[in-house]
Amino acid sequence: MFDLSHRTTLALRVQANEVVEIHSEAEASALCADRKRPWLVLSGGSNILLPAELTQPVLIPLIKGIVACEQNAESILIEVGAGESWNDLVWYCLEQGWYGLENLVEIPGWAGAAPIQNIGAYGVEVKDVLDSVRLVDLDNGTVMNRSAMDCQLAYRSSIFKHKEQDRWLISALRLRLWRQPHLNLSYAGIRAELEARGCRQPSPVDVAQAVRSMRQRKLVDPAVLPNAGSFFQNPVVSNEQLEEILRHEPDLMYFPDASGHAKLAAGWLIERCGLKGQSREGVGCSNQHALVVVNNRPGQNTLHEVLDWAGYVQSCVLDRFGVHLDIEPRIYH
Repeated sequence: MFDLSHRTTLALRVQANEVVEIHSEAEASALCADRKRPWLVLSGGSNILLPAELTQPVLIPLIKGIVACEQNAESILIEVGAGESWNDLVWYCLEQGWYGLENLVEIPGWAGAAPIQNIGAYGVEVKDVLDSVRLVDLDNGTVMNRSAMDCQLAYRSSIFKHKEQDRWLISALRLRLWRQPHLNLSYAGIRAELEARGCRQPSPVDVAQAVRSMRQRKLVDPAVLPNAGSFFQNPVVSNEQLEEILRHEPDLMYFPDASGHAKLAAGWLIERCGLKGQSREGVGCSNQHALVVVNNRPGQNTLHEVLDWAGYVQSCVLDRFGVHLDIEPRIYH
């Protein structure tokens, strides 16, 4: 048996019958062609919840490399191996003068998992820079490219998370980045942080440093206290439902959604229910940010305790606001 508790940022007790690490796309292709089995792909482990016992064989892509494929005066296309640290990638690109990822700094995990969740923060999502992905078919080892459009990226979602979950191993990403700064300062918190730093004409590095400071103040480092980052998605409600909630909660935190409806701040809802810093059986909401579910008993707690707490949070929010919270990490039972 293989202990995988150290392979996920939530540090749940997980044991697997078989674990295989692969270091190249060709290696992954040959393995899947030779062994037609239902693989579970485990990347950086920052957005996944696993059961205590895994009978399904686990495939860990450790594919490295950051290569410039083509460039012009305005942009550059780079290919990134699935096993590259996402945070290291952001800083590396900034050092090279390749821009567009600065709002996504300090997000844990590896590059290969980024399109699955369509990771995003502070007004930017992976879909804003993703050109295409390289895929290995887990059923037969076939390798193919897929455009960003065909990945069906949406808010914390993609075709890989739903319709085609566990069908593919993402071996590499191609990202289209800018050669000149194209700052996204739509998130008010970034502007306030930059103003506090005296940055009147911020650079992409200034934005990244501001985001890093904000995340470090608000969020919990998984290396210090195990967690899976933002645990619930920000719910989208109709304008009619928004008005109803505002009648009872006039200071409700919300912002417009691209759909024309309103997106509520899930962390605000949870905190208003009095759950920030609360826990049971070693699982609870961080006292730094209510949206972050933490594991105070690493290597001991299992998926059962996490889902029990998550269900309690969901029921509290539903009872008070009439709003259902969806869990953001992928769940394997």
